[in-house]
Amino acid sequence: MQQYTKEDVLRIAKRYRNTKRSYLLVNPLQAKHLPVDPDTALELMETLGASLRQSYPSARLVIGFAETATAIGAVAAAQLAGDCFYVQTTREDCPGDQNFLEFQEEHSHAVEQKLCGDALEAGLAATDTVILVDDEISTGKTILNMVEQMAARYLSLREKTVVAASILNRVTPEQEARLRQAGIVCHCLVRLPQADYDSQVARYTVEEAPQPPQWTPETPFQSWALPGAFDQNPRLGVRIGNYVAQCRKMADAFLQWASLPEGGRTLVLGTEECMLPSLILGQQLARRPGSGAVRCHATTRSPIGVSQEPGYPITSGAQVRSFYSDDRKTYLYNLESYDMVVVVSDTMREDTTALCSVLSALPDRETTRVFYMQGGSHVWYL
Repeated sequence: MQQYTKEDVLRIAKRYRNTKRSYLLVNPLQAKHLPVDPDTALELMETLGASLRQSYPSARLVIGFAETATAIGAVAAAQLAGDCFYVQTTREDCPGDQNFLEFQEEHSHAVEQKLCGDALEAGLAATDTVILVDDEISTGKTILNMVEQMAARYLSLREKTVVAASILNRVTPEQEARLRQAGIVCHCLVRLPQADYDSQVARYTVEEAPQPPQWTPETPFQSWALPGAFDQNPRLGVRIGNYVAQCRKMADAFLQWASLPEGGRTLVLGTEECMLPSLILGQQLARRPGSGAVRCHATTRSPIGVSQEPGYPITSGAQVRSFYSDDRKTYLYNLESYDMVVVVSDTMREDTTALCSVLSALPDRETTRVFYMQGGSHVWYL
């Protein structure tokens, strides 16, 4: 099994004007804030899943935390078993379930989180172990908030083993004891020593990522309908084998249809909570002969300060429109030059405004091939 160190998976950035917590732990391998090749990102996630399978082989319910750990949780669930039930927390509106549990992620830029109660109830009935997956666990407070809400409504949770799993864990012994007292055990790939991250980022002078002038193409986008229906929604709960299979089927359909250039550099970009479909497409694209270099990352709601000082991880950024809401700020960091960009989103909004905002931030947009897989139903392209 692959071994990871702090040097592999940890960079320290400064949050932009966040009075709750001045720093952000940035993982360069998880394809969120920084571009990385998809095999590297998926191997990291699979390693967490494989270690969970060794320790908790009978677990059949995994909950991934939005927005950063949605792909990590899904990949970990897939390593457990194809019939494992997977559901992610969300900040989005989800028609089809009015039975959401709400809890707070207190240090976050967007504190409100919710979890589909119907999915939780179904998953609890089929498992003796519940695994909560985040990219990093700092104090355990969000986990405690969530488990408290879950246990108050679903008494059967008190009979389950509850695991707080993460790539990084830096809870103190006192915080871990508090989690254990609440019936929660920790599991991680990398245990971080206690450190004063506030002082580490205090020396950096950062700026907010700017909003580039909105670009509009000279010719309208064309649209092609993807075959089949993409109806797996991890916000409402999925059997992970079915969800992964549908992501692969969607990627296959796109790769069979699209006339893609050989060689060059390609970015496959996810949107906010939608990360696994872009990683799977990126991996399948990278394995095609002559594909060239493929990188994956995603838009995010995290306002991270930008600085070009030596050693700082977020060297450039742009404010871009959200693919889900007109009044939401989202960001894209460390955007490089690419010959082709494929944006993959599960939004059902059939417009290209947010896509044009992303393209506005591209250094060489006039010479970049553009595809946009929207909602599992359409491919928009120039």
